[in-house]
Amino acid sequence: MKNEFFTRKGMMIIMERKKALVTGASRGIGAAVATALAQAGYDLYLTCHHNLELLEKLAYHLEDSCQVTCKCYAFPVYEEKAVQKMFSEIPRLDVLVNNAGISYIGLLTDMTYEEWQQVMRTNLDSCFLTCKEALPGMIRQQKGKIINISSVWGNVGASMEVAYSASKGGMNAFTRALAKELGPSNIQVNAIACGVIDTDMNQCFSEEERQALIEEIPADRMGRPQEVGQLVVQLCNGNDYLTGQIITLDGGWI
Repeated sequence: MKNEFFTRKGMMIIMERKKALVTGASRGIGAAVATALAQAGYDLYLTCHHNLELLEKLAYHLEDSCQVTCKCYAFPVYEEKAVQKMFSEIPRLDVLVNNAGISYIGLLTDMTYEEWQQVMRTNLDSCFLTCKEALPGMIRQQKGKIINISSVWGNVGASMEVAYSASKGGMNAFTRALAKELGPSNIQVNAIACGVIDTDMNQCFSEEERQALIEEIPADRMGRPQEVGQLVVQLCNGNDYLTGQIITLDGGWI
């Protein structure tokens, strides 16, 4: 989609909208990020694993309310050929948001190797695959933003969430290293280390457990997905000198 503007002399200027890809966008943080980007005028490519109906409902809403275009994909974002096929349909990309993620809560000794692999594939391998496909175009245009949605557990680790913590720690190191690699190409790579955000991922906690958790947070509440979306837009439209950073968004918790 293109924006049309008129100068004072009546000349029409046509500007193509910026394009953003958000993985894991059907609900929670991903849906909030997609909404914030649409409200900022970005055309969107959105992925999910299973919830295509939910993702398409979001896309229709954003197209109607924000006058942007959205294209939806449903596949495991750690499948290389599926990622390659999607990118073959994306002529240009300005922003990549790696949000797809799953968690596993339990003792490491109770975790199977397949469960470990599933967390790593979804949370970390997907970042490698999407970045690898997005970078040739970004390097050609000498600009781009990559934002990885991480967790405070990637900074400090969490008992009963070893695999999730390891995957997010890997994402943080990936972010810092890739930022150094892409600095000369004017491509900024940052991560947002989220604290407790009020999404379906945290519905496993009882009300009593939720209240106990909130008492530990200086802001005295859980974060809202919309706040993550707002920060993503700020990073997309902000200072090009800001890169290689793990930005903590946790209400002062950690």
